[in-house]
Amino acid sequence: MLPSDFSLVLGGPLYQLYVRSRILKPPLDLVQWRAIVIAAVAWLPLLVLSLIGRSATGGAVALPFLHDIETHVRFLIALPILILAEIVVHQRIRPVVEQFVDRGIVVPEEVPAFHAAIASALRLRNSVALEVGLIVLIYTVGHWVWREQIALHRATWYGTPDGAGVRLTLSGYWYAFVSIPIFQLILLRWYLRLFVWFSFLWRVSRLKLRLIPTHPDRAAGLGFVGVSAYAFEPVLFAQGAMLAGLIASRVFYEGQNLLTFKVDAAGFVAFFVLFMLAPLVMFTPLLVEARRRGLREYGVLASRHAQEFDDKWIRGGVPAGELLVGNPDISSWADFDSGYETVRDMRPVPFGLDAVIRLAAVTAAPLLPLTLTIMPFEEVVTRLIKVLL
Repeated sequence: MLPSDFSLVLGGPLYQLYVRSRILKPPLDLVQWRAIVIAAVAWLPLLVLSLIGRSATGGAVALPFLHDIETHVRFLIALPILILAEIVVHQRIRPVVEQFVDRGIVVPEEVPAFHAAIASALRLRNSVALEVGLIVLIYTVGHWVWREQIALHRATWYGTPDGAGVRLTLSGYWYAFVSIPIFQLILLRWYLRLFVWFSFLWRVSRLKLRLIPTHPDRAAGLGFVGVSAYAFEPVLFAQGAMLAGLIASRVFYEGQNLLTFKVDAAGFVAFFVLFMLAPLVMFTPLLVEARRRGLREYGVLASRHAQEFDDKWIRGGVPAGELLVGNPDISSWADFDSGYETVRDMRPVPFGLDAVIRLAAVTAAPLLPLTLTIMPFEEVVTRLIKVLL
């Protein structure tokens, strides 16, 4: 398999189902239509059934359907974003794979092994067993988690609490056995794709790579691997939106204070940033070795350069008539010092603090509207300006 064949999204049983149901035209056309259709299947029957059950706007339930912020955010915001994210990931990840060869990082003798790593990743992506396993997980563990840990234990449009847990309404059955499983399947497929991506990177990190310590990205030429995490920003934003919807439901319909969730929210953001970046430490041994080798090799070269400069300009070896001002030796000295500093300042990971901040901001962004429940809009804007400036 060639790097141009690599894709995390063009394959798998669900992809084939999309094609056969004509909501996807290969490779990824009709994505907007697909997002609309799937969101409609998940959300629209809930509206109709709750209207039939007279629980859409009020009645005897504490949380009517149209007031359920969490549900609307999940199916009308997060779900379409997770579907639209396929285009972003497809367009951004393939060039990352190609750069391993284009930059000469994978040495020629390792190219066949690199192609084998691509083929292995695509086989994993297309696995029928894995996607079937996800469906089984969703209708067993996933259903139990929702019913016992997430569902509100008060009268809602989808059910009422009883001694055994939650007694589902007609709309609740569609919610529990159709809508939520659809959402969970699409979300878990993203976790599966991330597993495929990190597995591929792991295999690449085991190859013999040509890393240049003086590369200006401070990661021996692997900085593009860290930047690849930006491709998954829509997935992180969708995760943040789900948390925002969950907190909103607890604040508005269970009377909980928003500030009681600040530790949970901070932990949530930190977890997903680590989830995206921590696996990249697989390249740390290579980067540490490249820095150590670079300091040794460029240290020897720097000593030779410094000695020759000293002999010529300090010890009186300057040819008669040669001027110091404008002499290329001075520029060479400065350039060499800059190169050595680049080696010395190499990072042990292929990403910087800017990546951490950016991913954290994307994940936390959907939570910002919730601050309007505890402070005026003008104060929120003022604080944001102070942070940015």
